[in-house]
Amino acid sequence: MEVQFREFNPFDLWIWLEFPTVPSRMEQQYIEELLDSWFYLGKLGGYNAENLSVQDTGVEISYMEYDVSGLENALMSPMHNMGDIEYLGVWGRCWFDLGTSDLIAIDILINSMNQLSYELVQFNKLIIGGENKDWEVDRNTSNSSAFYEN
Repeated sequence: MEVQFREFNPFDLWIWLEFPTVPSRMEQQYIEELLDSWFYLGKLGGYNAENLSVQDTGVEISYMEYDVSGLENALMSPMHNMGDIEYLGVWGRCWFDLGTSDLIAIDILINSMNQLSYELVQFNKLIIGGENKDWEVDRNTSNSSAFYEN
């Protein structure tokens, strides 16, 4: 799976997937579950790099004393909106407003998509941001399909 970055605007972000063939309904369901799950974690503020207490501790976390004050004192970082997941031929796309979530969310998405591509649904490309000359975005309606709101 090739990963490309184009113009990145976290408040108006298109995620593009190119498949080697038209994805089956089952393949579409895997993609939709992954993107929905990624968004829900973001909506709940899961991609908050200000509080990575376990990660910052290192590999030995046995009997770690977790300081919940870090959770209480961290600024909120939720994603705001997600549009419908759409397919056209060998392309899939979805629009997101990442809100104030941190960029760790993008790394987690790439890692997850890579594993999904390896095990279940092959992708040629994952494109983060920008537009696609093979499937233009109608700027008048791109955000109107958002179905999750703050």
